[in-house]
Amino acid sequence: MTTRERIVEEALTLFSIQGYQGTSVKNIADKVGIKDSSLYKHFSSKKEIFDTIVQEMSVRMEEMSRAFGLPDEKNLAEAAMLYGRITIDQLLGLSRQIFLFYLKDEFASRFRRMLAIEQYRNREIYEVYRGIFMNAAITYQTALFGEMIQRGIFNGHDPEAMAVNFYAPIFFLLNKYDQEPQKEAEALQALERQIREFARIYQGTGK
Repeated sequence: MTTRERIVEEALTLFSIQGYQGTSVKNIADKVGIKDSSLYKHFSSKKEIFDTIVQEMSVRMEEMSRAFGLPDEKNLAEAAMLYGRITIDQLLGLSRQIFLFYLKDEFASRFRRMLAIEQYRNREIYEVYRGIFMNAAITYQTALFGEMIQRGIFNGHDPEAMAVNFYAPIFFLLNKYDQEPQKEAEALQALERQIREFARIYQGTGK
């Protein structure tokens, strides 16, 4: 890695353990093995390092979506038809991949822990956490489920309630098993039960 990349990596590790406020620029420089003055050649402030981490996570999420074959979020009709065509076993496989990405990917898991730690001490970081892991997910799924209801793929009348019913248990499972790597199989079994129950309740006549 370049020095700039190492700064981002070490900062993310420290932020995910000590929190953003609990980590100084000197702490980061020491971990990288450089002087404070050298770090400032790459980043003007700790805040710029944080912003770079958020940007990097956004890029990684997009790469994950492409790698797993997820539809473009801007094309709801295409996404609705894709999810309407796949079998429950295919949906379970896709759900496992996404779940394990957020649970086990070294960058994604540290990123989520960093935001969870700091959300109570820094309003701006709370807004990032809320935006990525709450608002964005629910907003997209609400729109998607609304499209699927219109096409007869899902039963239901309240797509936002459906989105919460789908997402909230999965978000809960991420937090429940976050520091229990030995219980991965248990976590995946719980995820499967959630997906199957959701499909049982909401599967429409169009599939």
